[in-house]
Amino acid sequence: MANPQDELEGLKTQVAALTARIYILEQRLGITAPAAPRPVVPPQPVTTTTTPTAPPKPVPPASVPTSTPPPSFATFSGSTLGKEIDSGASLERKIGQVWLNRIGIAAVLIGVAFFLEWAFQNGLIGPAGRVAIGLVAGIGLVVWSERFRRKNYVPFSYSLKAVGIGALYLSLWAASQSYDLIPASVAFLAMIVVTGSVIAMALAQNAELLAAFGLIGGFSTPVLVSTGQNHEAVLFCYVAILDFAVLVIAMQKPWRRLLWGSFIGTQILFWGWFADYYSRDQRVITVIFAALFAAIFAAIPLASRFERSTRFSGVSITLVVVPLLNAAGFFLALFAMYQNEKATLTWYALALAAAYLALSNAFQRRLAAAEGKVINLIHIAVAIAFITIAIPLKLSHHWITMGWLVESAVLLWIAVRTRTDFLRYMAVAALVLGIFRLIAFPMYADRLVFNARFATYLIAIAVLGGIVYFGGRSASEGEKVFIRIAGVVLNLLALTALTLEASDYFSRQQAQTYDVAGYSSDYEKFLRMREFSYSAIWLVYGAALMAFGFWKKSEFVRWQGLALIAMTILKVGIYDSRNLDTGYRILIFIALGAVLLAISFVYFRISSRSPAKSSSETSG
Repeated sequence: MANPQDELEGLKTQVAALTARIYILEQRLGITAPAAPRPVVPPQPVTTTTTPTAPPKPVPPASVPTSTPPPSFATFSGSTLGKEIDSGASLERKIGQVWLNRIGIAAVLIGVAFFLEWAFQNGLIGPAGRVAIGLVAGIGLVVWSERFRRKNYVPFSYSLKAVGIGALYLSLWAASQSYDLIPASVAFLAMIVVTGSVIAMALAQNAELLAAFGLIGGFSTPVLVSTGQNHEAVLFCYVAILDFAVLVIAMQKPWRRLLWGSFIGTQILFWGWFADYYSRDQRVITVIFAALFAAIFAAIPLASRFERSTRFSGVSITLVVVPLLNAAGFFLALFAMYQNEKATLTWYALALAAAYLALSNAFQRRLAAAEGKVINLIHIAVAIAFITIAIPLKLSHHWITMGWLVESAVLLWIAVRTRTDFLRYMAVAALVLGIFRLIAFPMYADRLVFNARFATYLIAIAVLGGIVYFGGRSASEGEKVFIRIAGVVLNLLALTALTLEASDYFSRQQAQTYDVAGYSSDYEKFLRMREFSYSAIWLVYGAALMAFGFWKKSEFVRWQGLALIAMTILKVGIYDSRNLDTGYRILIFIALGAVLLAISFVYFRISSRSPAKSSSETSG
């Protein structure tokens, strides 16, 4: 029989080992334990004179009774209930730390504003005292916020800084604009000092939020201290300094949001000034400053430290979109200043194309292989768009449409080659804009087929044809729907282009029948010929679709042909049979009947073949 003392000591040893294992598991799961268990050291075996017995067999872990601990927050962290608790706690923290903080800042500012308003109305504080209070309060809040930052209350510290910085800007504005205590130039310089101090503080503390505060205040300064007079050189030099500061920051910090803020602020100030003060005699200096802004924003992505996107797979969206927006904004400014000088605009477009080709090579050398290739191709696409615009000696609307269509094709090609989803969306957007402009802004053709409108339609058809051809070979099941939509739009554009050509041709013939007495009898003849041409074009195009569908064994294409032929039948039966002359009625009905019989014969021929072969030919 085993010694009871030895069995007791063995159980104590196993319990101690299990307790230690549970403690380690609790630490890994984040469960707070009251105290670390003390390891139980097994005592020295007692020497006895009894006959040695075999050591007790270790009890399997499953057989050791363990007490179930009470459920805690961490116990449910992996379950659905735990996720709900986690999300609820996260929402609670967000409300408490972010939204209540922002509401609190707004409430404090509103309360202080009401107090100051009451004090001002009752004459308790004069203008100089009001400005002094604002300046002292602003500086005090900024200094006080550092105390919270050193105690690791960083978000709250930034909130106090935001209030203090806002107080400084508003106080300087009030001193200059409301009370005339200091000249506008002095307030302008003081705000520059505040902006520079905030940006320097942001760099020293590695705080993007502070840099954003400084940038917002910097771009608000010209508006706050505006005197209603035209100071173009001072304003744009100041904006260029701000943009250059963002360029320097982008070389050190990956703060891409500052780039967006700087670009938007520059555009707002430039176009705001342009709408109020621009005149032709200022064109040279305005072009110089616009080119300077464009050069800075072209260099920022090149010198920046953010290459890859934080939301999409592939290259940074900032590096993709900013070059496009920058090019569009600069050329729009040039167009606004040279809209009546098309030849000069053409040279500007060619110069921009050359500049973006040079930038494309710089990006390819600057960035890694994958990112550099994408940005290189993006700049090539922009250059191609400018070359497309610069082709004619006179820039007209259809060339802009052509530029969008060609750019959509290039962007789509780049997206497929680089597998960048974001570029696909941009390509589709450019294609939709080009097609919309093509339809929404109709052009009149002065000759048959060989005209700008028909050429624009051909480019759109070619782009859609490329999408259908190449997409049909490599598209996934989910993308085939869009390929079919592109095929339908292609046929609609082709049919519209042919119909417009016929319409304008006979309209020109009708215009020539006008004489002193009015329209001659030939006017009605050309009107009927125009209506007949519509039916003939639709019928021939529908037959061509049917033939193509049979050739490619595509049921989808054949259905489009059948739908078009059905529309032609309705037009012939409802309109043509009553409004066309007898000769045209005979021709259109015979042609319609012949086409329908031919289609019917093809279907009979297919159905007479073997079922397997017939099924394979009618599918598609």
